[in-house]
Amino acid sequence: MQKRPFLKALGSTMALASMPSLVRAQGQPIRVGSTMSMTGPLAATAIIHKISAEIFIENLNKRGGLLGRPIEWIMKDDQSRPDLARTQYEQLMTVDKVDLLMGPYATATSLAAMGVAQRYSKFIITNSFGIPSLAKYDMHFPAYAMGHEPGTTSPTTLLDAFAANGQKPQTVALVTSKFPSVVFMSQGAREVFKKRGMRELLWLEWEFGNRDFGSIASRIKDTNPDFLWVGSIGPESIQLLEAMAKIDYRPKLHFHLYPTPGPMAQSPLAANALSFTTFEQHPPFTSNPAYADVFKTFNDRAAKANLPDTAFELQAANCYAGWQVLEAGVRGTNSLDDKRIADWLRKNRVDTIVGRLRFDGPNNYGDDSNRVKQIQNGKWLVVHPREFAFPGSKLQG
Repeated sequence: MQKRPFLKALGSTMALASMPSLVRAQGQPIRVGSTMSMTGPLAATAIIHKISAEIFIENLNKRGGLLGRPIEWIMKDDQSRPDLARTQYEQLMTVDKVDLLMGPYATATSLAAMGVAQRYSKFIITNSFGIPSLAKYDMHFPAYAMGHEPGTTSPTTLLDAFAANGQKPQTVALVTSKFPSVVFMSQGAREVFKKRGMRELLWLEWEFGNRDFGSIASRIKDTNPDFLWVGSIGPESIQLLEAMAKIDYRPKLHFHLYPTPGPMAQSPLAANALSFTTFEQHPPFTSNPAYADVFKTFNDRAAKANLPDTAFELQAANCYAGWQVLEAGVRGTNSLDDKRIADWLRKNRVDTIVGRLRFDGPNNYGDDSNRVKQIQNGKWLVVHPREFAFPGSKLQG
C-alpha cells in the first residue's frame, strides 16, 4: 500500500476557505463530525470515501449550504481502530461541539460511533454498516442499501447470477477474515450454500490484519473447489490471490466480499473476480445527467491521489448517498434537531445516487440493492441482474 497519497489527502477539516465568499458570509457553518480510516488496513478504501464526501460538500455549499449556512466537515483519522474512533467521536461531541454526526467507513468503527451517538441522542448515518441486526439504535440510518438480512439475500442473488448463466457449482470453499461484517456475511453465505445443496470443502477464518496467506492458499489448492468465497476487506483479497499464484493455483470461480476495488481491477490475478455492488460508473447507473460532473470530478481527484482505479463505484456512491440522506433530513425538517430528522427519515423516502432509499424496515433498513459485478478486461462491470448489467455483458468463467 502506498502511504504518500493517503497522507497527502489526509486533512482534519473540510476548510471553509474552499467555499465561495458569498456562502461564507451567510452565517456560521453547520459542523458535521466524523472519523475516517485514513491510515491502517482500511486506508485504501477510506480515501475513496473522503474524496466522495469532499465533492458532495463542495457542491452543497455552492448551492447555498443548508438552512442558509455552509457545511464544515470535521474529520479525524481513526487509524482503522474502533477504540480510537470511539474516543474521537466523544471529542467531536465534547470538544469540537459538532452539530451533526456522520458515520465512518467500515462496520467495526461504525458500531463504535453508533454507541457515542446513542449516548448523546444524535442521529447518525453510516454508509458501510454490514450487520443490520446489530443496528439497534433507532436514530441510526444506513446509506448502504443491503436490506435487513444481507447474509441471506445477497448470497442468494449471487447464486441466482450463476443460475442465469447456466452455472451450478457443486462444491465450495469459504475463507474469511474475522472482521465483524465480513465473517457475518460469510456465515450467512455458508448457510445459503448448504441449503442450495453445495458441498462445503473448506471453512477457514483468519485474524483481521493478517498478511501471511501462504497456508490459506495451500488449503484452498488442496480442496480445489468449483467455487471459492473469499470473505475479505481491503487488501486481503489481493494478498490471498498473490499467495495462490505463488503455488501455481488459480481458482475457477471466485467471489470477494469487500476488496479494495482499484488494486483488484488492475491485477491480472483477479480476472473474472466477482463481488457485490450498488453502483458502478457505467450505464444504466450513469443515466442521470445531474451526476455527470460528480463522476468527472471524482475521476480527476482519484487520479491526482494516485488511486489505482479512478472509477466512481460502490464505495464512492454509498458515501455520497449518505451525505444526500443527511441533506434530505435537514431540508425535510428545516432544522438540526436530531429527533425530528430521525422521525422524518423513517417516514420518507430519499432519492440518492444509488436509488430511492427507505428506512421503514427493521432497524431502519430497507431493500437489499446488492448486485453482482465482475472484473472484465480490467474493469468492474455489473453482470446481474440483467436490468442493471453493463450493456452486452454477462458473467464469465
